[in-house]
Amino acid sequence: MDDTTRSGERWLAPFTPEHEEFRRTIGRFIREEVLPRHADWEQQGCVPRELWRKAGRIGMLLTNIPDEYGGGGGDFLYTVVVLEEIALSLASGITGFTTHSDIVAPYLLNFGTEAQKKANLPGMASGDIVASVAMTEPGAGSDLKAIRTTAVRSSAGYVINGQKTFITNGYHADRVLIVAKTDPEAGARGISLFWADTATPGFKRGRLLDKVGQKAQDTCELFFQDMEVPHDALVGEENKGFGYLMKELARERLMIAVRCAAALDAALDWTIAYTKERQAFGKPLLDNQHIRFKLADIKTLARATRSLVDSSILRYMKGELRSEDAAMAKLWATEATRAIDDLLQFHGGYGYMREYAIGRAYTDVRPNRIYGGSSEIMREIIARSL
Repeated sequence: MDDTTRSGERWLAPFTPEHEEFRRTIGRFIREEVLPRHADWEQQGCVPRELWRKAGRIGMLLTNIPDEYGGGGGDFLYTVVVLEEIALSLASGITGFTTHSDIVAPYLLNFGTEAQKKANLPGMASGDIVASVAMTEPGAGSDLKAIRTTAVRSSAGYVINGQKTFITNGYHADRVLIVAKTDPEAGARGISLFWADTATPGFKRGRLLDKVGQKAQDTCELFFQDMEVPHDALVGEENKGFGYLMKELARERLMIAVRCAAALDAALDWTIAYTKERQAFGKPLLDNQHIRFKLADIKTLARATRSLVDSSILRYMKGELRSEDAAMAKLWATEATRAIDDLLQFHGGYGYMREYAIGRAYTDVRPNRIYGGSSEIMREIIARSL
């Protein structure tokens, strides 16, 4: 896909020449610094730590954070550019850049103290500090109220005990935003957020997880055993964490929708090109009416997905995107990527090879229907607004 098809007729969002120049910078970084080594990193289970600093040097991290804290000071469209370029390139090993920049950093910006912002955001923007958010637990995924990790007040601060799993950036993380219960009897009203240094005694990383896809993306388990953090590790107010999470999750869900819309566009383009070239029974696959009609259906689905996601981006930038709107965008876009299974089918046996982009896309997009809130949870959120 060229820049015209990415940001021209398919887009309602108002990209400027500055956004497009940034897109070229990010695309070049991915082509030169990421893709040549990505297969090796898939074997290792994570990208090298130095890649974070390289990303920081080109302004790829914290694009929306004000420049007074070291960020790029840009609007949400800069985030969209990064999300798209990663998705279009299948550079899944660096999806953690957007978790760090556009999920974790906004918690500090919107709810942290001035001291927390100044001490951490500049280092996060440069890539010298890698951050993650620890929500999911072995027994609590989309239902955050069910978390069991606790933070008990002590004379020096809080003592945290618990376990987290499926944590993006957990292996490289220097700082972790921990979701914990400060009042276990209060359910959602007893959740607080803590900004913890991973050098703190009692913090332990588990193994890098062996996932079906996104193999180069650093994902691991985290353990907290009598880990004592100071009082000023609390982000925002005690027992207000669930409200903070709900406010920021709308942004995260929109980001997932953007990623899926781009992935579906890319997979469709690869498949159209392949079916024009691949011969079967003496003619191109695209001459087969069933395949041609199926691709027509998927192209329509991709356009509808893009339209919904674009309109959601505009509403978010105007401050008008409600939680149910974000849930609808995520639900539609993630479920739309089921069509990649059909696109893989048209590649035959080659589609099942990871050396083919369509095979990697098939596995790499699958988690989008789970994380950020599963499709079932999205339906529940939407249903509550009826």
